[in-house]
Amino acid sequence: MKKIILVFLLFFTLFASAQKFQNLAMTPPMGWNSWNKFQCNVSEKLIREAADELVSTGMRDAGYQFVVIDDCWQVGRDSMGFIVPDPIRFPSGIKALADYIHAKGLKFGIYSCAGTKTCAGRPGGRGHEFQDAYMYAKWGVDYLKYDWCSSNGQDQKESYKLMSSMLKEAGHPIVFSLCEWGSSKPWEWAGEVGHLWRTTGDIFDCFDCEKKYDSWSAWGVMKILDMQKDMRQYAGPGHWNDPDMLEVGNGGMTENEDRAHFSMWCMLAAPLMAGNDLKSMSPQTQAILTNADVIAVNQDVLGVQGLKYKSEDGLETWLKPLKGGDWALCFLNRSSESKMIEFDWTKNVVSDPVSNRKLDASAEVFKIKDLWTKKELGNTQKALKAEVKSHDVLMVRLSLSKK
Repeated sequence: MKKIILVFLLFFTLFASAQKFQNLAMTPPMGWNSWNKFQCNVSEKLIREAADELVSTGMRDAGYQFVVIDDCWQVGRDSMGFIVPDPIRFPSGIKALADYIHAKGLKFGIYSCAGTKTCAGRPGGRGHEFQDAYMYAKWGVDYLKYDWCSSNGQDQKESYKLMSSMLKEAGHPIVFSLCEWGSSKPWEWAGEVGHLWRTTGDIFDCFDCEKKYDSWSAWGVMKILDMQKDMRQYAGPGHWNDPDMLEVGNGGMTENEDRAHFSMWCMLAAPLMAGNDLKSMSPQTQAILTNADVIAVNQDVLGVQGLKYKSEDGLETWLKPLKGGDWALCFLNRSSESKMIEFDWTKNVVSDPVSNRKLDASAEVFKIKDLWTKKELGNTQKALKAEVKSHDVLMVRLSLSKK
């Protein structure tokens, strides 16, 4: 009985006091995840090739750090309850794979689930939290995506707090990604538990649609964008709202729709987890995913999530304050027709209560740069006139200049 009490007290102490690893994910995490394109068709070969492609395509140098195996890498547990990788698909083991990825100058991520089974029916983490955290630390895992399937009777806050505390106790710094689909409003409570949290259900590879399944729906890019309302105050360095992974390059959208998708995720300060087949990536997709100027908006050290300033006739205006007094603006055309914009800077004074910043072009002059064409568009002393094509964006950076 004394042993049981001591174990309980130890568990309670760890559970009550542990917090996430600090000073991780100080800008939105960037990487690649296997699920959107390959789902359960994962293997050691595929993941190694993805790491190779991140390097050869310039994506690593553009900021994409994490190579994440999603569901289906695991097949069971051994007699002691430790998780067992698929020996056929991962013959060298997970530690060797992590070492390979680290040798490329990249970081390694893995997937599990807070329930008894993963969403694909593989062994989940419930009841094995410390064993799994111990193995992740032993393997050198840098990032854990933790899902919410087969979780009947569980409480989101308590389940994710428990895993967070076990990761901390295992001692190896791991970025903790909560994936409970926004059902418990994790943006309100998860800042001390994880480094990012899903705000919605799964993304679907379309611009503006709903994909219905038996008991749930996946959402197109614009549907998910609309779900990000009233949560920007919860995002910042080390704690990010996650509207799900990128569908850029997966074929369900046009080039301009992919560009709009990527632009808006950067404006949202969202994690940028590519999910395409890197080996067959088109030059257009590569150009979108590696646009340094647009990525710089996402990775800005202030970590402020963008705000929607205006919406009229399918044309939305978004703003994002940046370091050094700069701003990013994105004009998003959601309509099926091209739109002409004429934006008078002096008549659009914007105050942002989250960052405590004001954009006032009547008091300060800004140079304007188009972040997709790389063209200089003058300054804010003149109204900005431009055409924005259907399902596309005009994204600019305002940089302070002398009057």
